Amino acid sequence: MAETERDETGREDDDYALDTRAVETIRAAIESGDAAAIDAAMEPLHAADIADLLEQIDPAERRALLALWSGGIDGEILSEIDESIRDEVIGALPREVLTEAVRELESDDVVDLIEDLEEPQQEMILGALPQDERVAVEKSLTYPEHSAGRLMQREVVVAPEHWTVGEAIDFLRAQTELPDQFYHVILVDPAHRPVGYVTLGKLMSSKRTVRLRDITEDSFRTMNVLEEEGDVAYAFNQYHLISAPVVDEGGRLVGVITIDDAMAVLDEEHEEDVLMLAGVAGEASVADGVLATVRQRIPWLVVNLFTASLSAFVISRFEGTLVAIVALAALMPIVASTGGIAGTQSLAVAVRALATRDLTASNAARVVRRELVAGLLNGLLLAGLLGLGGALISGDALIGGVLALAMIVNQIVAATGGVLVPLALHRIGLDPALASGTFVTTLTDVMGYLAFLGFATWILI
Repeated sequence: MAETERDETGREDDDYALDTRAVETIRAAIESGDAAAIDAAMEPLHAADIADLLEQIDPAERRALLALWSGGIDGEILSEIDESIRDEVIGALPREVLTEAVRELESDDVVDLIEDLEEPQQEMILGALPQDERVAVEKSLTYPEHSAGRLMQREVVVAPEHWTVGEAIDFLRAQTELPDQFYHVILVDPAHRPVGYVTLGKLMSSKRTVRLRDITEDSFRTMNVLEEEGDVAYAFNQYHLISAPVVDEGGRLVGVITIDDAMAVLDEEHEEDVLMLAGVAGEASVADGVLATVRQRIPWLVVNLFTASLSAFVISRFEGTLVAIVALAALMPIVASTGGIAGTQSLAVAVRALATRDLTASNAARVVRRELVAGLLNGLLLAGLLGLGGALISGDALIGGVLALAMIVNQIVAATGGVLVPLALHRIGLDPALASGTFVTTLTDVMGYLAFLGFATWILI
């Protein structure tokens, strides 16, 4: 058996995930009030693992852990904690601990931390910041939610465009504080408008006499402070950006967005799409309480209750057919169920393509044609299997034929509907992930029952 690979630190691949044994060890230490055991178990954990741990234990355990653990919450851990429990954790921290943790954060992390908090907690955190940092954070909070202004950090490394490499290096070495992570030195003109940027690698490998403007990167592009964060994340992914300057309406530099924040937005959007496709409203987490979980799920369950009634209505219109041929009642769910799966497959691809902008008005017709042909071919293949099986089970070749015809129709409807429904929602300005699942499921169920019972009435009765 192959050995588990280890990196240069000696850690095994599996060690990067917070395992069940660590959680149970900490839980046992919390229950016994053993602060020393908690410190020993928490010490090797990464900030992200500690945040995961806080999500996995219940509220009473969280409060006890925070009271017993001498290590305490720092800025890095605070920025990793899920929004669903952030209020609770902040409320449990002593003011001095919270103050110290907040002072360690970059401005964008502070904005992300407090934008969803209640006003008293916002004031508490803002009060912990030095005056200049507080002003910067408050300015960021004036920008629209989910905009580049909320996403950017104010800590920026800039240099005049006429400087040489030597002047830039001397300037950086003379600074007492630099951002924890930065990838470019941004070049600005006399009006403080960004005109290019230089990577740290190019800066360190060039001769001191070289002008910064002569070693700028071709990837340079700016983001407007009001630009939607989804568009920002798309640009980072599309153009392979590492960081991007943010400018105000006058084109002046006000901040920078780095790749880690852009990728976090992409992850959030992907997660949101998955939840919406499953009919879960808002942000959901395993740390959510019962009432929050109910609020997130009930809206589309109610909608689905009404849309499912359409299927019941269609079936009721063919009561005579079902009474005459009882075997149909056992066979008809097969068509609707298979159509639902096909519709979900097509829908998932379409919603993802819309999110990544691979599906646009220019290629929509081609994609719909592809799905139509794919649905037809899948329908023919499944019709052969289902028709033969239906004939053998029922002892009637005509019933097998009805199943086969209904399967072909519903596979075509499912495949094309899985693309057309999200396209239609996108066209009218709605999130295609929001209601597509319910509408596509309703479409395949109704058409599956209608095709099957319609063909049965026409052929068998």
